[in-house]
Amino acid sequence: MLPARDRRVSHAPSAASPPTRTIALVSAMGIALSVAAFNGGEAKAANKPKTPVTMTPEQMKWVPNASAPGVWTAVAWGDPDKGPHGAFHKFNPGFAAPLHTHTANTRIVVLSGTMVMVSADGKEMKFPAGSYYEQPNTYKHVTKCEAGSECLVYLTADAKWDMKPVETSKK
Repeated sequence: MLPARDRRVSHAPSAASPPTRTIALVSAMGIALSVAAFNGGEAKAANKPKTPVTMTPEQMKWVPNASAPGVWTAVAWGDPDKGPHGAFHKFNPGFAAPLHTHTANTRIVVLSGTMVMVSADGKEMKFPAGSYYEQPNTYKHVTKCEAGSECLVYLTADAKWDMKPVETSKK
């Protein structure tokens, strides 16, 4: 334990006190203003009633997918023609799209049926119901739905939805 005289706090002004006090005061004011601004934003958001966004299968509006005949789309959020979105895509049994890429990076969950993705080098990957895959926008692939039953997927995309055909070299 330190002697009593060493435990005392000096309140005597020093040459370093004014700048230190100024920095402490400015820091405290900055923190207080930041907290007030943050809490003000929360208060405004808290006053606005929030409700869940819901969609039952009966409420889904299925429309033909203009870029892929044989595919139907029901938008959950966003606008697939303009930018980021989430949507359900229903594929006819036996559907196949030729080699292509997309503008958007996508994340896909297979809800029913078996989706098949074939890479540009011919590697085939099957995704039964319950599967998940991410697809970079530059990934060249063929998309298929196995015959026997339709395929239903939910996907999110970070840009508009499109199919950009890829030229294949003829040997």
